[in-house]
Parts: sequence; C-alpha cells; structure tokens
Amino acid sequence: MAADPDSFLVPVSEEDIRRERRKARELRNSQWWKNRTSKGVCAHCGGKFPPGELTMDHLVPVIRGGKSTRGNVVPSCKPCNSARTHSLPF
Repeated sequence: MAADPDSFLVPVSEEDIRRERRKARELRNSQWWKNRTSKGVCAHCGGKFPPGELTMDHLVPVIRGGKSTRGNVVPSCKPCNSARTHSLPF
C-alpha cells in the first residue's frame, strides 16, 4: 500500500509562504541566480534552454516547509518544474 502523499505535509502558514515567495523574488534578482541560469541547463532533465526560459524550482517546495535559499533552489525548465508540482526530490 502506497503512503498518502498528504501525510508528509508540514503545516506552513500563509505568512510563511508569502515570506518565502518574497525571498525567492529577491534571490531571482541576485547575481548568484543570474550566474546559475546563464549556463542555460535544467537541473532535472539536463536540457539546454535560453536563460530567460528557466524557472526557479524549490527542491523542497515552500508548501512543504522548504526555504528560498541557495541550497534549496535550482534552475529548471518549465516542463520539469510543472511535472514536479509539490513533490519532494526524486
């Protein structure tokens, strides 16, 4: 029997989510993030994309208690980011 995916959810307040999204916006404007996306490589599929097409993917999603920190975000193509939704890393 498979585990219920909701059983792994950590209670996260709306304020925590807003704060982390605000931090993510700031991180996206940083030189560090621009350097990460300049390579144009998706961290999940390894595909090559124009830097402007890469999105910021939280390895541990904010809704699961993840933080908007350098160690928890990677460049991701939109199909990979959408496919992961709120999943934990595979």
